[in-house]
Parts: sequence; C-alpha cells; structure tokens
Amino acid sequence: MGVPRYDTDVPRLPTVNAHSNTMADAIADALCNGGACLIDGLFADLADDLAAEARSLQQRDALQSARIGRGASRQGDASVRGDSTLWLDDPACIAGPRLLQRLDTLADGLRESLRLPIRSVEAHYAHYPVGAGYARHRDRFRDSGSRLVSWVGYLNRDWCAEDRGELRIHFDDGSHEDILPMFGTSVCFLSELEHEVLPARRDRYSIAAWFRRD
Repeated sequence: MGVPRYDTDVPRLPTVNAHSNTMADAIADALCNGGACLIDGLFADLADDLAAEARSLQQRDALQSARIGRGASRQGDASVRGDSTLWLDDPACIAGPRLLQRLDTLADGLRESLRLPIRSVEAHYAHYPVGAGYARHRDRFRDSGSRLVSWVGYLNRDWCAEDRGELRIHFDDGSHEDILPMFGTSVCFLSELEHEVLPARRDRYSIAAWFRRD
C-alpha cells in the first residue's frame, strides 16, 4: 500500500498485513520500535458500507460537532477541532458495529502482544468539512491514561495529494510523518504521540478508535 509523503527525511512507517497470523505481534513490534504503523487490509471488505454509512449519517445531520476537553470543561471550538462525530455503537449505525467487532478482536491480540491492560475499544465516525482540521494534540488526556493505542481508518475514495487533509504524527525526536486519508488506509499509533489533522480541500471522512484500559 503506497502512502504519498512530503517529508523525505522521515522513514516510511512500516506496513503490517492484516491477514497475517502474526498481525498483532507485528503491530506491537512497530509500536514499541517507532510508535506507529500502517495496517493493510484490516477493514477493506467493510470500507464501502462504512463510507456509505458515514456519508448518509452526515447528510441526515446525525453527526454532532465535536468538543474538546473532558467533563465540565468540554467545549466546542472549531478553530481547534472542526469535525463532527458519531460513536459506532449508536443505534443509528448498522455497519459501524461490524467494524467494532473486528477492532475488539485486534484488541485481544494487542493485549497479549503488548502486555498492556487493554479492556475495551471505543470508536466514532468523523466528518471534516472543507478547510476544517484538528490542532496538534494527544489522545491521552493529562489527567487520564485510559487511552493506550489509537487507530484511524479512512473512507475517502479517489483522494490525491492535492486534496491534502493529512494526519501528521509527531515523534519524540522532532520528526513527523504525513499520511493521506486515502480509502482503506489504516494507521495505528501510541495514544501518547502528538498528532494533528491538516485542513483538506474536500470533505474528509474517517473512523477513529481507541484501545483503552479501565
């Protein structure tokens, strides 16, 4: 699976084959050694249904403007985060729960391979309108270490470099990796890594998931 890049000084993220019997071990190795990897084929057979559902939900105004922060401090700020979301376990979702089942299976493998206390998976659809992004942040909150591993899958057909909308992952050594949100592309990374969503020139659809401890 080829991933267009813009920073040639940064090594390409390793790609793990989802159909390998050692997928969880390979993901674990990549996360331990570099913090992130691509996964080839994890939801290819579900992608059409997921993409259609995401667009249908957005057209029916079922997605809600995302907020930042936790608890009483949660607030909306489109200049920081401009997407709208809906959790995959919402009753309005039909295709989404099928992906959740697959992510639950992956969670079982990562729990054993990473020796992490992963107990659950949460995931939502996300729609970014033209020009919207998500400022640099971590998925693991300062006052909570519940999110251990993050996963993102993309639902955008015929996406090209000119459309932008990259996921930019920042590494501890100051380098970064840009990943275009192309249809079927899937990326997994440690939730403690800083990352951001760059503004796109087209509507951008994705699914974000987090492997959590209690």
